[in-house]
Parts: sequence; structure tokens; C-alpha cells
Amino acid sequence: MAGKGTPATALLARHGVPHSVHTYEHGSGQAYGPEAAELLGLDPARVFKTLVAKVDGALTVGVVPVTGSLDLKALAAAVGGKRARMADVAAAERATGYVAGGISPLGQRKRLPTVLDASAQALETLFCSAGRRGLEVELAPADLARLTGATFAPISG
Repeated sequence: MAGKGTPATALLARHGVPHSVHTYEHGSGQAYGPEAAELLGLDPARVFKTLVAKVDGALTVGVVPVTGSLDLKALAAAVGGKRARMADVAAAERATGYVAGGISPLGQRKRLPTVLDASAQALETLFCSAGRRGLEVELAPADLARLTGATFAPISG
């Protein structure tokens, strides 16, 4: 995949983590996660979106299935916080080094506290952004949690 590498795929390669990269043509107007599931022919419950929130003022990442939404109260509780709200896009892009719609939980510029929805534990593999719009990576949830330092908690609403 010459020329297509991202910090996320570089991190996976560096750690020797089994994974596969899938590409699709991103169209306009459709939400990224559901579009990825549809165009790659995947069960949407296996496709996860990476969302950046502020918990008590600190940027925190929530990774949830595209079929649901991020439960901000549950995210705050999962990291021992009180209040959470979605981070503004510019702050999320600055901290992660990725553009909105292509934010990967892997290989972020700043390693942020990360919570992976508990539903991921039942899956053999899941799909998440590989760090670019139209680029998804498939890997085991345990590997994703290990490389991001994520905890598992029920954070999908």
C-alpha cells in the first residue's frame, strides 16, 4: 500500500499487529461511519467511529459503533469524570493530527484517554478509521485497546 500509509497504519506495522486495510470512495453528504459500512458491505455493528469529547476539560476519545451515539455521561463516568461534552472539531483535529471524518483512535499526535464501547469485546474484529477519509482498518478489539491504552465500558447510546 505504498503512499497510503498513515500514522495509524504505521503504528500497527511497527507493533506487528495483524490487521487489514480497506478503502472506499467517500462521497459527499453521508455520515462517514455508515457510509463505510455500506460501501464495504459490513455489518454496521462492527464499524466504529472515533469521537473526541471534553471530560472535565480534558480531551477524551470515545470509540463507539456507528449504529449508536456516544453517551457523554457514560464516557465521563468511564474515565472518572463528572461532565462531558463534544470537543470542537478544531481541538479534536489539533490533538489527534487527523481531519474530522478520518480521526483514528490509533497513532494520534497526542495520546488521549480512550474508551472503547463494551460491545466491541464480543467481536472477533472491528473496523475503525485508519486515519484518512475512505480508509478503514480491521483489527481485533483487544489489539486496539492495547495500542491506545483504552478501557472497555458501555458508552454507546
